[in-house]
Amino acid sequence: MMPISKKRIGIVCPYGWDTPGGVQSHVGDLAQYLISAGHSVSVLAPALSDENLPDYVVSAGRPIAIPYNGAVARVLFGPIAFARVRQWISQGNFDVLHLHEPAIPSISLLACWAAEGPMVGTFHAAAKRQKVSFAVVPFLEPVIEKLTARIAVSEAARETLREHLETDAIVVPNGIYADRYRDGVLEPRWSGNTLGFIGRFQEPRKGLSILLDALPRVVSAFPDVQVFVAGPGNSDETLEVIEPNLRDRIHFLGRISEKEKANFLTSVGLYIAPNTGGESFGIILAEALASGASVVASDIPAFDSLLGHGKYGTTFTSENSQDLAIKIIDLLSHPEERLNKAKQGKEYAQSFDWDVVAEKIFDVYEMAMAGGRKVTLASENRSWNKFLGRDTNE
Repeated sequence: MMPISKKRIGIVCPYGWDTPGGVQSHVGDLAQYLISAGHSVSVLAPALSDENLPDYVVSAGRPIAIPYNGAVARVLFGPIAFARVRQWISQGNFDVLHLHEPAIPSISLLACWAAEGPMVGTFHAAAKRQKVSFAVVPFLEPVIEKLTARIAVSEAARETLREHLETDAIVVPNGIYADRYRDGVLEPRWSGNTLGFIGRFQEPRKGLSILLDALPRVVSAFPDVQVFVAGPGNSDETLEVIEPNLRDRIHFLGRISEKEKANFLTSVGLYIAPNTGGESFGIILAEALASGASVVASDIPAFDSLLGHGKYGTTFTSENSQDLAIKIIDLLSHPEERLNKAKQGKEYAQSFDWDVVAEKIFDVYEMAMAGGRKVTLASENRSWNKFLGRDTNE
């Protein structure tokens, strides 16, 4: 059980709170879990609007969009953000700071520079050196060294950290509320020979095009197959590039609620994750497993690891639509084998439940707080001020 000694915990989310994403979900779920356990939690995050923010979230200002790791990240950086970060730290009286993705230009990096004392950094990114954009290296290393402890959400994220910054981390996976998905209801409209996909489907690295390229071969074996796509995006633009004879079997659902997602994952014949890269964990895979879904995913390192190298789900060669089609056909042809693997995956998914994951994170917090220090403001550094474009009187 998590210790009942109440702590004041500051968590920094680097990405815009209003934009759906794995890091935002992780931070929000962790904050709510810690609050329910009796701790005082404040989350600092960029936000497009102060309206409808949870009570525990403090806006650091409006984010801007930058390309990052094959996607668009909405982050906040610069002298005004630095001042807001310092103010939040000075008012927080925190026992520990938990900074997510402190190695990219964001408020997490600013908080790492601005604070002294117990600080834990969680690293989510997984990418090859040439594909990832970390902050300016001369400023990074001394900042990252200030972290008392480091967490990576997967072995893939840990390897990225070791490769880029030559430092190590404890692996603690992302968490899910497994019971929410375990109790999903089977809905006939999504069941049968159906393929499910959830994500920002117009983002190339999410891989929807690979699933659609596999579809003709799948249809030739299973003429009744239907594809259901949930998530934000322009469905009309996507339908335009799909063969006309296939369009009537592809259904775009738009955004769905958490309850609908649990039912969707419970119901679909196969859940397909054809992502091409840039994934360090795969929360949606853990949620799908917890729902009892039969998962087919690309063999990128994070997905392959999460699926136990094929024990809890099926992998196909990344970006190979023909291999994906073969795997789908084989699974639809052998329902008993498919369901047996899904049953194992559902049991395994309990290891990602917040009851387990939050306990591990709090163990890291305790290690960071072992010296008894509180979080305080560091003195402003003139070279950092110069980097931010502030007046240094030089």
